[in-house]
Amino acid sequence: MASAPEKPAEKPKAGWLNLVVDYGPVVLFFLVYKHFSPTDKENAVGEVLAVIKGTGTFMVAAVIALVVSRWKLKHISPMLWLSTALIVFFGAVTILLHDPFYIQIKPTAIYLLFGLALLIGVARGKPLLKTLLAAAFDGLDDLGWRILSRNWGIFFLFLAALNEGFRHYLSFGGWLQSKLYVFLPLSFVFTFAHMPMLLRHGMGADAEDEVIANPPHE
Repeated sequence: MASAPEKPAEKPKAGWLNLVVDYGPVVLFFLVYKHFSPTDKENAVGEVLAVIKGTGTFMVAAVIALVVSRWKLKHISPMLWLSTALIVFFGAVTILLHDPFYIQIKPTAIYLLFGLALLIGVARGKPLLKTLLAAAFDGLDDLGWRILSRNWGIFFLFLAALNEGFRHYLSFGGWLQSKLYVFLPLSFVFTFAHMPMLLRHGMGADAEDEVIANPPHE
């Protein structure tokens, strides 16, 4: 008697928890900074203290997000490792020197590293997003991965330039608000704008083939 085929191990679901891991520390940073930010905009000392308290919260939340990702999602992506390391490094420098410059320069460093890494990978014929996000884009063909990696590489460089522009021309509070009201919406729009291309290049085809080969029993 033939044994029933083994079911593949279920992948841990990301969903809302992935969003919390990715954006929770930034939101907490914003909330703590706003809570302690002085009403008197000329109070430079109070402004720096609010940044320091927000930065400390940011560092702790980033480390907790790393632990939660390993515990609940069963993995820690290289991108999360790198961003957490930079948050802790630049956050520590910000606290030690009492200078918000270092926490503001952190996103620029992350965007530049990711952008250059992705574009160099595409130039060498090795789209790095395929290594990082293969489980999230099942069935995507090689051309799709190259297009996705190239586009995100360019987008990250654009975000680095945008962050520098906001850092130079906005107050710290304005720069911080741009993280929630400019960068976050831009990232979502950019992500969803790729859906037609992803579907054309095979994303989800494996799941459809599985359903056709093994239709659900009524």
